[in-house]
Amino acid sequence: MTAVVTRASRRAPRPRSGRVPWILLVPAVAGVLFLVLPFAGMLLRAPWPAMGARVTDPDVVAALWLSLSTATAATAVSLLFGVPLAWLLARTEFPGRRLVRALVTVPLVIPPVVGGVALLMVLGRNGVIGRYLDAWFGLTLPFTSAAVVIAQVFVAMPFLVISVEGALRGADRRYEEAAATLGASRVTIFARVTLPMVLPGIAAGAVLCWARALGEFGATITFAGNFPGTTQTMPLAVYMAMQRDPEAAVVLSLVLLLVSLAVLATLRERWVRAA
Repeated sequence: MTAVVTRASRRAPRPRSGRVPWILLVPAVAGVLFLVLPFAGMLLRAPWPAMGARVTDPDVVAALWLSLSTATAATAVSLLFGVPLAWLLARTEFPGRRLVRALVTVPLVIPPVVGGVALLMVLGRNGVIGRYLDAWFGLTLPFTSAAVVIAQVFVAMPFLVISVEGALRGADRRYEEAAATLGASRVTIFARVTLPMVLPGIAAGAVLCWARALGEFGATITFAGNFPGTTQTMPLAVYMAMQRDPEAAVVLSLVLLLVSLAVLATLRERWVRAA
């Protein structure tokens, strides 16, 4: 009986390692082509001889600088509020936690223009809070550079919260318990034990948050408007250029694409590996 089993096992074909099944390879390649071909078409249609002059145009430089600065500011604000919020969702139990988590992730699924309308209803001159800001402090937020940052925070912070919450849930809590038994305070444990453990997750979330803020369009144009030099970010400049000069829109799109790729390739890859 043993000899029969041995001969049968010798005849049975062994699965080949290192080769991807075609049933997976074909749709995978199709997916890559679907994502890459539009960018390839943009590269082919780009006005390369006039690229230098168009990129150095003052309006393009202003829009790019505004996008980079506001996206960085939005990421800083998201870190300030998002990391404590992620810790609260991951490490504490309180009534309505599931509802809070759902509300935090709502900006991920609603159209960004809806978020812009919601911001106007709250922070506009006649909004729920905006009317008091205007009456008491003379502060008007809509259609200002600050409004750009607020809109970007609204749509981008959930990416950071989800990333950090996942890192906190996956962290080994035994190190925190050991620090507590040694007499460390909660603040010391968070700063010297928890934070270093989840730092790769925070960094990855910050990169995703920054990239999302950089490409924000709907909430920005609704809440902040489209004023060159003040609220016109690169996505808004691309939209306006597409209506009057498609070649300029291609140039602006390439600049935005290259900036995003450079950041994601040099930073996110390293942090994801560290995680």
